[in-house]
Amino acid sequence: AYALYVFAQAIIFVPLLYIAIYYTESAELVEQAAIVTLALFTGISAVVMVTKKDFSFLKAGLTVGFFIAMGLIVAGSLFGFDLGLWFSVGMCVLAGGSILYQTSNLVNKYGTEDYIPASLGLFASLMLLFWYVLSIFMSRD
Repeated sequence: AYALYVFAQAIIFVPLLYIAIYYTESAELVEQAAIVTLALFTGISAVVMVTKKDFSFLKAGLTVGFFIAMGLIVAGSLFGFDLGLWFSVGMCVLAGGSILYQTSNLVNKYGTEDYIPASLGLFASLMLLFWYVLSIFMSRD
């Protein structure tokens, strides 16, 4: 199941990365976005690992935030407007909160036998953060 999930993520992200490289005519922007994403992910995860705090209180806010984001994405698609830079920044904040929540669950709630659901959620949050960091980098050109 995990391999199938990673394959599905690759099917989603490889064309998006190809488009990003094609329009910027270089892989340098993708590399920069990957480095920034890795630094953000490491910092956010370190907060949870060091403090051992339970961030499960974020669940309701993240759920509402993701529903608002999906509504804005659908509205933008239907009515043809660009969501812009601030939407990408908001999605980075939302993805960061999701990483905080997922890492907290990994530390405080999941057992050793629950490594697959823990890794799936955390990987999805990481890739969401990467995509919107890349979107921000692409918008500055």
